[in-house]
Parts: sequence; C-alpha cells; structure tokens
Amino acid sequence: MPRRPRSRTRRWTRRPQWTATLTWKAALFITVMCCTLATLLGVLVHVGVTRQTVDASREKALGRLEVVTEAYEAGHPLPKFGGVDPAELPAELRALALRGERGTMVGRYQERPTMWAAGPADGRTIAVRIDYTQSARTISTLDRAILGSAGLAIGVTLLVGAFAVTRVTRRLHLTAQVARRISAGDLDARVGDPRTKDPSRPQDEVATVSGALDTMASSLQHKLLSEQRFTADVAHELRTPLTGLTAAAELLPEGRPAELVRDRVRAMRALTEDLLEISRLDAGRETLDLAVYGLGELAARVARAAGPGTEVRVVCDTTVETDRRRLERVLGNLVANAHRHGAPPVVLTVDGPVVTVTDGGPGYPGYLLAHGPERFRTEGTTKGHGLGLTIAVGQASVLGATLTFRNSPAGGAVARLTLP
Repeated sequence: MPRRPRSRTRRWTRRPQWTATLTWKAALFITVMCCTLATLLGVLVHVGVTRQTVDASREKALGRLEVVTEAYEAGHPLPKFGGVDPAELPAELRALALRGERGTMVGRYQERPTMWAAGPADGRTIAVRIDYTQSARTISTLDRAILGSAGLAIGVTLLVGAFAVTRVTRRLHLTAQVARRISAGDLDARVGDPRTKDPSRPQDEVATVSGALDTMASSLQHKLLSEQRFTADVAHELRTPLTGLTAAAELLPEGRPAELVRDRVRAMRALTEDLLEISRLDAGRETLDLAVYGLGELAARVARAAGPGTEVRVVCDTTVETDRRRLERVLGNLVANAHRHGAPPVVLTVDGPVVTVTDGGPGYPGYLLAHGPERFRTEGTTKGHGLGLTIAVGQASVLGATLTFRNSPAGGAVARLTLP
C-alpha cells in the first residue's frame, strides 16, 4: 500500500519589532563594515610584518649556512649553531638538501621556535639554526595588538555611529509624531526644525521633510479655516432672508402649494442651523453647561421627541454629569439617522454610561466605517446632507464621550456612545 506523503508546513518566526528600526539597521551595517575593514587591514598588516620578519630570519640563517659550509669545506671546526645531519632537522628540509638544494623552514629545537637552514655537503646535509622565539613573540604580540585595536575601533565607531544615527532617528520620530497629531486634527502642531528657520544653514533630508510637513500643515490649516469662515458667514447671512421667508410662507393661503413652500423653508432653516452648529464646533470655543441627569430619563425624552417607532430599553440606569442639550442633540441625531437611513426596529438602549442606537436597516456604508461621517455625503439616493452624524461626533467630542459606528453581524447599524 503506497504511503501518503506527509504535508509539511513552514512556520515563519516573526522577528522582533526593534530589528526593523533604522538605528538597528545602521548599527548592524556599521558593525559589519568595521569588522570587514578591521579584518582586511589586520590580515594585510599580519601578512606584511610576518613576511618581513621571516625574510629577515631567513637571510640571517642562509648567511650562517654559507659560513658553516665554508668551514666544513675547509675542514675547520663547525660553529655551535651548525652541524651535519642534526637529528632535530625537519624531514622536509632534510629531503630538500639531499636533492642538492638549499632551503629554510621554521621548526622546533628543544621546544623553542627555530629557523632552520640546510644545504647539501658531500651527500650529507649541513644545517644551521637560529632562535626564532623573539620573532614569533613579535608576531604574536602584533596579532594581539591588531585584535585589540580592531575591537576598540569597532566599539568607538559604533558609539559615534549610534549617536549620529540616534540624532537623525529622533528627528524622524518627532516628524512622525507631529504628522500623527495633524492627522488626528491638531492643525497647530509643527515640527519647528531649527534648520528650516535659518536659510543660511545647510539643510539635510530630515530638515527638508520637516519643512515640507510644516508647510503642508500651515496650508491645510489656512484652507480649513477659510472653509470654516465661509460656512459660518454663509449660514449667518442666510438666517435673515430665511426669517423673512418663513414669515411670508405663513401668510400664504392654505393649500398644497403653501404646504410645499413651508416644508422647504423648514428644511432650509434646519440646514442653516446645522451649518451654524458645525461652524461653532469647528471653532472649538464651545462651553459646557454641566448638571447631573438620569441617563434613562434623557433617552426617553429623545425617543418621545423623535416620534413613534423608537423603543427604549434600560438595562442598567445611571446618572451622569453632562450637558443635557448637547447629549440630547447627539442621541436625537443618531435616532433620526436610524429612522431615515435604516429600518425598524429602532432601539435606544441604556446600559450604564453606554447608550446604543440600533436599527434593522442595511447598515452603515463602508466609507463611514473606515473614516467616519463626512459632510454632505450620503450613501445611495437617500435624503439628507450628511450633517447629522457629523454634528453628533462633534458634540460627543465636546462632552468628552466616545462615539463609534459599526454594523451588526445580524444586519443593521450600531452606534455606541460611551459617556465619561
């Protein structure tokens, strides 16, 4: 029976977050480069000094071999550093001499490093030796000095490089922090890099990015302030003609045309009031009128004001210190949005400091869940100006509450208001 191949799953281990930082990468790069350069320079110095030391000992040994050879050929007594067929002579060097050639080799003599030189002499081997201890000690000391110097150089370079890279990354983190504050709505946030304030100072890439971010924030703030002033001015200027138009509509004779005119005038008046409220929220000068209220009672008031079709459920009632007008405005807009864009049942639930508004409609559109409500944007062909939820979010922020939107897995939209 054939065996089934066993499936193999490859497990990828996630690297720590700090390994992705620029400081770590720069430190790793500096370390690798320093080690590479230190190794290369150390090898070059070691090879050069070792070759010079060996060559000097080799020349000295060959010189003594010449003296010993002349003494042997003349029949004179040999010096104590020379001899014929010494037992300690390395076998490779002995074989070289027996072939009629001269050579040198570093070996051992009485457990001490020795430079040997050997050559032929009447079918025998004549050799001399030179104490190589000092030369070997010099090379060993040089190697230790190279290792110590390389380690010290790598450490100093790492410290200096880490200091330089940390200064850059600190400025980058500051720029990123300011960018996040701007994204969160703080248009007064600026990096304020001193290099961008003085044109005579050379600017690096971080200063260029910081200056561009500050310029973008200033331009964005100017455009938003212009838009807010325009909205406030338009809404304020519309109030006077709308007041006269409302009074004139009331004087029209009863009938279908008069009802249509009054309905449109009321819609324009409500839109103007919403624009004025948004402009006040944008200005950020709202003040709270705090008092203690029962949250269940406030929810019931909002449900009654919204008309029939809103169910109130109190799971756990509580009292909150809040601005009643603003809280009723938030809950009223959520309930109105549920009736306008959702479907029954619309339920207003109080559970401690949390108030939830749910409906049985298609749920919130994707753009709202991703980015929050947007002014003058509604999904599909439904009526509305997209200002109700925008005002609800703004008033909730003034109250210090948190307003979130999501869709229920069973269907329908869920707005959750958490009071402080």
